[in-house]
Amino acid sequence: MVTTSVDVPAVVRQSLSGKGGDRKGTLFAWALLLALLLSLLVLAVLIWDVTADSLSVWTERTFGDFVGSQLSANPDVAGIWQAFYGSLLLMVFVIVFAVPTGVASAIYLEEYAVDNKISRTINAAIRNLAGVPSIVYGILGLAIFVKLLGEVTGPQVEGRSLISGGLTLAVLVLPIVIITTAEALRAVPNGIREGAYGVGATRFQTIRYHVLPVAAPGIFTGTILSIARAFGEAAPLLLVGGITTFFQSGADSTFLDVLQGRFSAMPVLVFSWARLPQEGFRALTAALIVVMLVVLFLINFTAIYLRNRYEKTV
Repeated sequence: MVTTSVDVPAVVRQSLSGKGGDRKGTLFAWALLLALLLSLLVLAVLIWDVTADSLSVWTERTFGDFVGSQLSANPDVAGIWQAFYGSLLLMVFVIVFAVPTGVASAIYLEEYAVDNKISRTINAAIRNLAGVPSIVYGILGLAIFVKLLGEVTGPQVEGRSLISGGLTLAVLVLPIVIITTAEALRAVPNGIREGAYGVGATRFQTIRYHVLPVAAPGIFTGTILSIARAFGEAAPLLLVGGITTFFQSGADSTFLDVLQGRFSAMPVLVFSWARLPQEGFRALTAALIVVMLVVLFLINFTAIYLRNRYEKTV
C-alpha cells in the first residue's frame, strides 16, 4: 500500500491566499454571477419598457385620479378603481380562508401527525397540488363554487361572483401556505422542543410559546409571498366570473351585494385592456402594470419587514 504525504499547512495557505485555487469552482461562480446579471438585465429592460409606455398616462393624470376613476370605454377617463377594489377583496378572502387553514394544517402535519404512509401520502399530494397550473384551479372553482353559489347569487350572476373568485384563489394558494409553513416548522431545532418538554411543558405550550415564535419569520414570509402569488393570477378569475368588459356598480349597493355580484381584478383588467385596439388603452395597460408592480413591491417589503422584525425579537 503506497501513501503520499501532503503538506496540509501549505494547502491551507494556498486556499486562503487564492493562489492556484479551484479553477472549476471559480468558473462556476462566474457563471452563476453572469446568470444573475442577465436575469437582472431582463427584469430592468421589462420594467423600463413598461414604465416608458405608461409615461403618457402619468403626465396627463395623477396617480390618485387613475386609481380612483371607474372603468370606462373612453381611455381618457378610464380608471382602475373597480379592479383595484376587487383585488383587495379577493386578497381578504385569501387571508381569511387560506392562511389560517394552511398554517393549522402544517402545524398538525409537522407536530402532531404520526410519520406513517398516510401522512407521507398527504404530504406528497400537497406538494403535487402546489405544482398544478392555476387554470386547473379555475376549472375547479367553476365546477364547485360557481355551481354551489348559483342559487344564492341569482340568475343575473349565476354564481360567478366575488365569493367564488376569492374561494378559488384561497384554494390555489393553500398548498403553498402549507408547504412554506411546514418548512419553517421543520427548520426549528429539535433542541428547543426537547428543552421545553424537559421543563414540563405540554405539546401545545411547546408549539405555542417556543416553536411558533422561532418559525414566525419563515411563516410570515411564505404566507405573504403566497398572497402575492394570488394577487397576480388572472386565469382562474376569468373562469369563475372576472369581468373583462366595462360594468356599472350601483352606488346604493351593500357590501353583501358586492360580494355576491360580478367583479373585476387588476390582472383581469390587464388581460382585457391589452386586447383593445385603441392606442390609449395600451398606455393604460402599462400604467396598470406599474400599479401592480408597486403593490407587489409593498407586499414583498412587508414580508421582509416582518421577517426581520421577528428574527430580532426571537
